[in-house]
Amino acid sequence: MVKTMLLGLRPSRLVPGLRRCLLQCRNVNSENTARRAAVDRVLSAFRSICGPDGVSLGEAVREQHGKDESVHKCRPPDVVVFPRCVEEVSALAKVCHDHNLPIIPFGTGTGLEGGVGAVKGGVCFSLRNMDQVLDLHPEDFDVTVEPGVTRKALNAYLRDTGLWFPVDPGADASLCGMAATSASGTNAVRYGTMRENTLNLEVVLSDGRIIHTAGKGRRPRKTSAGYNLTNLFVGSEGTLGIITKTTLRLYGIPEAMVSAVCSFPSIQAAVDSTVQILQAGVPIARIEFLDDVMIDACNRFSSLTYPVLPTLFLEFHGSERSLEEQVATAEEIAQSNHGSDFQWARDAETRSRLWKARHDAWYAAQALRAGSKAYSTDVCVPLSRLPQIIVETKEDLLESRLTGPIAGHVGDGNFHCLMVVDPNDPDEQHRVHLFAERLARRALAMGGTCTGEHGVGLGKRVLLQEEVGPLAIQVMQGLKETLDPKNLMNPGKILLQGDP
Repeated sequence: MVKTMLLGLRPSRLVPGLRRCLLQCRNVNSENTARRAAVDRVLSAFRSICGPDGVSLGEAVREQHGKDESVHKCRPPDVVVFPRCVEEVSALAKVCHDHNLPIIPFGTGTGLEGGVGAVKGGVCFSLRNMDQVLDLHPEDFDVTVEPGVTRKALNAYLRDTGLWFPVDPGADASLCGMAATSASGTNAVRYGTMRENTLNLEVVLSDGRIIHTAGKGRRPRKTSAGYNLTNLFVGSEGTLGIITKTTLRLYGIPEAMVSAVCSFPSIQAAVDSTVQILQAGVPIARIEFLDDVMIDACNRFSSLTYPVLPTLFLEFHGSERSLEEQVATAEEIAQSNHGSDFQWARDAETRSRLWKARHDAWYAAQALRAGSKAYSTDVCVPLSRLPQIIVETKEDLLESRLTGPIAGHVGDGNFHCLMVVDPNDPDEQHRVHLFAERLARRALAMGGTCTGEHGVGLGKRVLLQEEVGPLAIQVMQGLKETLDPKNLMNPGKILLQGDP
């Protein structure tokens, strides 16, 4: 009693609190026990569907499939299955549905918001064995692929056709996974994101039914027929169904490509150049921004010698004649904003090395501190607000005593802070968490979004509510309940409904 009073709690308040805690623990333990019993009951069915080698209970395999590249802790599933075709995915989903087992789709595990963690346990559907390129129509500029096909694998397959798929998030991600997160990347300023480049999807629903979002076998370049189900599933992060095929737009490989690097005296000057290049109608393929801290990290990691200043990486695609005009216009604009002379990369090997340095920014940032872990934020604002938010973000980093090099797809107003965090320092991790929330809310206050391309996953569910408002969230929850009434599809992601 004395200890209770010293803590400032009355016994009447303490006992109900303890009771609630005990009841919650008991409910969680009861759910876990029931789920594991259900898993035991279905293992033979799983093995009959995808073979004994297609089911794994191994701890290492489960842990591998319970995490992505984010800072969110590993949440391993109870079992991992490896279907080989859509019929097996459908049959497995029916079994899960009948036994109320959560389903978590898994592609390559390159996500950045904890989207593959099994927060309620259940069954991970690893789709790596479904790796066929199907129905290539070069004359129509489209192709259909299974979820085990990555963007690099597709472009290697297309090498002799004169076509390519340009959406490039950096990681060699699964194309169906890219559709699930609405990925984009460095080429989005010219070629768009996965939303603009996905023509049709084959999706297995939570009860095993199979739908084709634009109609089976349909692949028109445009349509105004009915609700846009394709874009409903693009960006749904596995919470509405499992994407088992995606039909994608392809593009002709440009006759010529030229890359350049240009340094600027300030962030404002670099962004002004970007806006003016776009306003001039230059069909630039890539225009990436790196701040001085990021450039310094890239110089060290990739053995480069660029000035440690705000810097643009640019790439131009087209015919030889059109490139001359694009380059001349862009260079003139850059110089009018006090940019340095362009450093050119014309041959394929040099261009590849330049963009590899940009794509290695994640590892370059991490190398700034031995033993650190990288955590990437992601926001997007209207172009005109980009200088202000980057300047305010850099000030916030200094005040918070954090290391966070900045890299961004400046042509879209999208940028990332590549936070370098000591995983053994809880105080620093807490400061990073608070910083990331301030950054996202800063973007929202400027008319932007809390995520331009990483998705919501676990980390930005509250921010999504602030971004779209309660009524939009209700509509999303209604769609979720209609398509997944048992809340089995990747539960606990995007929406706070069914929170772990």
